[in-house]
Order: sequence, then C-alpha cells, then structure tokens
Amino acid sequence: MGFNMRQRLRDGGIQVTGYDRKPEVTDVESVDELLATLPSPRIVWLMVPAGAVTASVVSELAGKLGSGDLVIDGGNSRFTEDRKHQELLAEQGIGFIDVGVSGGVWGLANGYGLMAGGDPEHIQTAMPLFDALRPDGPREESFVHVGDIGAGHYAKMVHNGIEYGLMQAFAEGYELLEAKDIIKDVPGTFRAWQKGTVVRSWLLDLMVKALEEDPGLSRIAGYVEDSGEGRWTVEEAIANAVPAPAITAAVFARFASRQEDAPAMKMVAALRNQFGGHAVRAPGQRQPESDQK
Repeated sequence: MGFNMRQRLRDGGIQVTGYDRKPEVTDVESVDELLATLPSPRIVWLMVPAGAVTASVVSELAGKLGSGDLVIDGGNSRFTEDRKHQELLAEQGIGFIDVGVSGGVWGLANGYGLMAGGDPEHIQTAMPLFDALRPDGPREESFVHVGDIGAGHYAKMVHNGIEYGLMQAFAEGYELLEAKDIIKDVPGTFRAWQKGTVVRSWLLDLMVKALEEDPGLSRIAGYVEDSGEGRWTVEEAIANAVPAPAITAAVFARFASRQEDAPAMKMVAALRNQFGGHAVRAPGQRQPESDQK
C-alpha cells in the first residue's frame, strides 16, 4: 500500500521520498538518507507491519527527527500502542498522528478512506496529504478526524471487524447457493445483485470478479488468516459489554477454516486477495504463495 500511496501523493503534486528495504522500489538507501532529503519541518509517513516493526521504526525516528517534525503511522497498529509512540516522540518535540487507511491494492486508482487521530494542529498540517490520498468528492465522505491519539486506529479496527462480518455473510451465501442443485448459475446470481439490490457493494463486485477469474475457486484453499483487527474488535466488544455476535462468529469462522477446506472460507480468502492483494494458498499448500521459497 505504501508504494501505491507514494504514487498517488506524487500524482497529487506532493513531493515524496520513499524508503523501503527492497532496493527495486526505494528512492534512497537508508533512513538517514531519507531524512536528509526531506524539507523541514519533516513529515514521515509509516506504512510498515504493526507491532514490533512499527515500534522499532518509531524508536529510531525518535532519535533522529527533531522538534516540529511529524510522524504519521498509517499501518494497522493496535490503538493501545499509539499513546506510547506519541509520548516517546513528544519527548523530542515530534508530533504524531495515527491514521487508519482503507483501500487496499485499489487505492492508487480509487483513493483511500482515512480515519485520523491526533492533535487538530497536526491534522491540519497533514491535510494536504490526506486530500491527495482520498477519493475526489466531499472530504467528509472519505476522511474523518475521529478524535485524540489512538482514535484513528480504533476506528479502523472497528471498520475491519465489520469487514469480517460482511465477507463471512457473502461467503456463507455463496456456499448455500453452491449446495443447492436447482441453482445452475451461481456467478450469475451474484452478478444480478450488483445493481439495485440492498446488498450491492464493492465487496459484492469483488466477489463477482473472483468468480469470473476462478469459477469454482479451485485455485484457492479454504484457509483464511486473521491479521489482528478482528480479534481486537472482539476483545473491545467484551471489554465494553457491547454485543458483537456477527463479528465474533466471523473471527471464529476463520479459525475453523484452518481445520477443513470449506467453500465459504475459500470465498473469504478470494475476497481478501481481491481487495487487499493478500496472499492465498493453493489447495494442499501449507503456506501462502508469497511465502514460498
């Protein structure tokens, strides 16, 4: 996503220097070289894996940036980590924003939905970036300053929890249609839902695309990973005594997918691949194709 976001920012007239450990995509060879190229005050946007990797990068930047600079974490960090990162950076006078980013591999062409948490002054500083990344149209339809530090990632966590439930419902409908012998055209059924029905959506469009590319989903194993946000959503539902049966069941269904090659879970795997470019497993394959040596 960071690679595509860099291009969309450039297309929006913003000068961007990108650093990645992969030499074929990076603009510079090191973090130090990256920071040296940025005009002051510097804005550094992180799109790296959540957890230890993000913490390591934030710690490194805390030692190399200075007062007035700004760090934006656009990855899927857990919201509870944001305050720790903000406090570490604040010791050096460095600002921090957490941003939930949705759009997957299609964001370059379609734009991204953005949910930001942080100080209003910092949000205003970064607004040209947000405007370049989001789709054309009213700002409130694709960007929100959700609240204080952690609010952006919290909103993205709930967004992804809802996503779990929606995908699971579509996938179960797919399996039910496949199981009934009087249904002769399953892809056509979903295609007929794309206009005018109450379930029309981008996920439905991607479902149709997945079936057009692989009608029987024969190239995909029914094994589905969960990247954290669904679990965190369920944990927050429990902590706040908020009933969330659909999202909880969707998370558990992913665990079930690791025990058998269920058609419904094949569809969830196919949908994740369609909207986010997430790796899928071929039948009988023990790990995603992208992880194979």
